[in-house]
Amino acid sequence: MSVTIEHLHDAQRILAGHMSPAPLVRSYALERQLGLPADRRVWIKDYGWTPVGSFKLMGALYWMSKHAPNLAGRPVAAHSSGNFASGLSYAGHRFEKRVIIVMPESAPKIKFENTRRYGAEVRTYDITTDHLTGVRDRLAKEIAEQEQALQASPYDDPYVIAGNGVGGLEIVQSLKEQGRRLSHFVCAVSGGGLMAGHALAIADGFPDAKIIGVEPDQADDFRQSRIEQRRVRLPKPTSICDGLLSYDVGLNNWPILQRLVSDSVVCSDHQTKRAMAWLYQNHGLRTEPSGAITTAAVLEGKIPLGIDGDGCDGTGDIVVVLSGRNIDEEVFEKHLSDSAFNDASC
Repeated sequence: MSVTIEHLHDAQRILAGHMSPAPLVRSYALERQLGLPADRRVWIKDYGWTPVGSFKLMGALYWMSKHAPNLAGRPVAAHSSGNFASGLSYAGHRFEKRVIIVMPESAPKIKFENTRRYGAEVRTYDITTDHLTGVRDRLAKEIAEQEQALQASPYDDPYVIAGNGVGGLEIVQSLKEQGRRLSHFVCAVSGGGLMAGHALAIADGFPDAKIIGVEPDQADDFRQSRIEQRRVRLPKPTSICDGLLSYDVGLNNWPILQRLVSDSVVCSDHQTKRAMAWLYQNHGLRTEPSGAITTAAVLEGKIPLGIDGDGCDGTGDIVVVLSGRNIDEEVFEKHLSDSAFNDASC
């Protein structure tokens, strides 16, 4: 199945019965920080407001809606760093289906709590050696075989892509209702499910907008794939952005990303920590690193935005996706402390 804009609209109709749209919030603080002229605005699409605190709920709900009628008592199984786990758990709760999740034993406690809250069963593995053992995929496969479970992909699936794209439709619809135009759309890339769905919606609604992917500098499989013009698999992606550690971009996602994404940039973990601190200080948002990395790319000047003669068209609004806010309080505080310490020592 090739994902089309019609699939996104179908997903939007279904998701409307299960969740409300995540808010698109104007960031006056970012506009001021970037020195934008009065006719340009910056918007944050904040998926921290979903019932599970991340965008993953959208793809999980649409996937479940398409498969639930044919499960006939079979459970659903998936591996996840945590956010798709809780999204699929919520979807299983809504459609009254049993869900079994394979998660890293080191995943944030809040992601375990979100996943178990809606009834999913959780089995864990050691992510530090997974690149050598392949235990994550083996566990998921064993569950599928032993429990006769239908396996769901966190990102590499047409229904997941289409469900995630509903957020992109919401962005387009909101901006058009206000008579705005879009110059830049900034979104994180891991397996590519979030960006692929959003890119389809953004390219349809604002064909001239630049679609920019952001990754950790030690987990940049998409950037390397763009350079090589083929899917590149990383041996061991590393970052504090636990939601952006896929080994490679999904097969279903790659053609969409290759066709629609204008550019990709990378940020260091320290830059991401600085953005987490900035979002907390200026918006009161406690964000996970995977959610803050897009703001880091904007704050650190990674993306030409048409400011100070950087060679880019300086008209139109900027949308920054905040993909999730699931982080344990003590970890969040440590990242902010590290950021302040490192800045002071520079």
